[in-house]
Amino acid sequence: MSDHDERRRFQRIAFDAPTELRQGERRWPAKLLDLSLKGLLIERPQHWEVDLTQDFDAVIHLNDKTTQVRMQVELRHEEPTRLGFVCLYIDIDSLTHLHRLVELNLADSTEMMRELRELIED
Repeated sequence: MSDHDERRRFQRIAFDAPTELRQGERRWPAKLLDLSLKGLLIERPQHWEVDLTQDFDAVIHLNDKTTQVRMQVELRHEEPTRLGFVCLYIDIDSLTHLHRLVELNLADSTEMMRELRELIED
């Protein structure tokens, strides 16, 4: 599935929150551009030297600094200034926080239910 199809199936919301990418012992602070139930888009971090055979963990720190969305992600597309990741795994607490965040930013509750069905059927 192309990234265009991914964006069409899962609406992305612009959201600014402190974000960190992790791969083994390596850490990169990142600027979050947008996210969806299925992944996230960030600005390319400085000193971006990675092992493309390994997955990443993304940690998004929400407004109170103790609430986090944590997901295991795979790099799906790379541009000179941006990186797109697809979610491979998310725990139930993180999914609950992410669901609420997306729900608050989507004007249509029917759209939220459709996206949840898509996520479950995927």
